[in-house]
Amino acid sequence: MSELSQWQWDSWVDRALSQLASKRLLRSTRPISLSPTPDLDLDVQTFDRPGPWDRSSVQVALDGPTFRQWLSDLPSESDADSDSNSDTNWSSASAPPQKLLLFSGNDYLGLSSHPAVSQAASKAAQAHGMGPRGSALISGYTNYHSLLELSLAHLKQKDDCILCPTGFAANMAFLTALASIPSLLSPTPTPSAPHPIAIFSDQLNHASIIDGIRLAERQSQAKLFIYRHSDMLHLHSLLSTCSITMKVVITDSLFSMDGDFAPLTQLVELRKKHGFLLAIDDAHATLVCGENGGGAGEYFGCEKDIDICIGTLSKAVGCHGGFIATSKRWKSLIQSRGRSFIFSTTIPVPVVAASLAAISVGRRERWRRRAIWRRVQDFYSLSGLPISSPIISIIVGTEEAALSASRHLLKSGFHVTAIRPPTVAPNSCRLRITLSAAHTVDDIQKLVATLSPWITTLNSNLLEFSKL
Repeated sequence: MSELSQWQWDSWVDRALSQLASKRLLRSTRPISLSPTPDLDLDVQTFDRPGPWDRSSVQVALDGPTFRQWLSDLPSESDADSDSNSDTNWSSASAPPQKLLLFSGNDYLGLSSHPAVSQAASKAAQAHGMGPRGSALISGYTNYHSLLELSLAHLKQKDDCILCPTGFAANMAFLTALASIPSLLSPTPTPSAPHPIAIFSDQLNHASIIDGIRLAERQSQAKLFIYRHSDMLHLHSLLSTCSITMKVVITDSLFSMDGDFAPLTQLVELRKKHGFLLAIDDAHATLVCGENGGGAGEYFGCEKDIDICIGTLSKAVGCHGGFIATSKRWKSLIQSRGRSFIFSTTIPVPVVAASLAAISVGRRERWRRRAIWRRVQDFYSLSGLPISSPIISIIVGTEEAALSASRHLLKSGFHVTAIRPPTVAPNSCRLRITLSAAHTVDDIQKLVATLSPWITTLNSNLLEFSKL
């Protein structure tokens, strides 16, 4: 962003904060002190290789009746399928549990089962129970929460951070706070006033971004522009013809259903030219990308050019919650005007303690990031599919085709759920496969062998498309 544009956004937010302060509506958190206070640089136990606990993050079991019910809910490969016709007593409570390899979760580094994470949660629970319950602005915010915010701000190379109950809530909090700026700057807008904010959103952004923008449109008459997925020429064209001064571009950094990265370096170049505020949802890249696990910004070398970094603690961190890493001024605005932050109970203290430990482990055990990217390379080498991340999308078409493919995988011992509308567009139903540092090369080999009919078809389609 140009220096003038950066100054403009800082000025707008500062003026909005001044208005809130003049009306005594500026809110701040006052942490309740819980003893003992955890160390920000936690002295957690780390390891230089996988332990037996890692497998528990990718090995799951379904009880017999649940497994048989799931199979019966999915279309059979043929009417004579023995699994759907031979066993009429599938709901028997005596049916043995079915062990499955999980390839559909978001625990990319396997941290959810790490001893340091479970020990931190247990220790905090024994000392404080669930901790004080309430919203952050009333009674739910503690020194544990404050330390986690500092840890996340450091991870994302930002001045500050604000915790939210979920990643969904984090996007909602940012966008509703953003939408409050025009009314704070112009308390009595005229009915004929132009749209005060222009929001440019990638076509494939997450539902939480979409719903947050819908609220922003209602709240401040924000004007929405949807640009074609990762199409920077289209975005440049929309930005060039937009006369609205306040411009915001928001995008997923790593798209959850397609597994591709947003072109962040190109977005940064457009930011310098057009002076927009750049916000990214880094949910699937946090701890997965970058030497230190800083996410897509670190991976592409543009951390300082991202104004708002939204993320989650429920994926690679292996815990639960959401956050917004940004400047102190934006934090003040969000905690005063971000509705999903203001009106939600904070994350329980044991979960906060576990998240602190997980981030510390994730930064130190760098071999986990190397391991997951090796699994990505393994999958590519064995399948030939042009994948670029631990999220692999195998589009099979209709709902019935996707459900049949999921059934085939289930019978073969793999937990992979069919993704259908409204999550994806009609006739683009797919198998969404996610890799983990806890998976082994043998796991990948078995999965690719089971997927071979769909991989062959997909590779053939890609070859035909390349000839066009």
